[in-house]
Amino acid sequence: MYYVYVLKSRKDNRFYIGYTADLERRITEHSKGLSRATAHRRPLDLVYYEACRTSRDGIRREKYLKTTYGHRYLKNRIRNDDDGSGKA
Repeated sequence: MYYVYVLKSRKDNRFYIGYTADLERRITEHSKGLSRATAHRRPLDLVYYEACRTSRDGIRREKYLKTTYGHRYLKNRIRNDDDGSGKA
């Protein structure tokens, strides 16, 4: 399985969208500050993830979620975690 995931920073309330084959390991890396993209935005919470059957599907889904339409989709899916800023 491959996973597309969304992390929310408690520091700036913004989302980070990523893709991985090992979700547990990747979340641990983010939490420990081993990812340059999110190290300065810790602490982070996993607020959403999807499982994909193929790597290709996972990459396509990640790219979609990073688009304007994908942000809208996430905003609706993660409604309870939205801080009102409208930033997904």
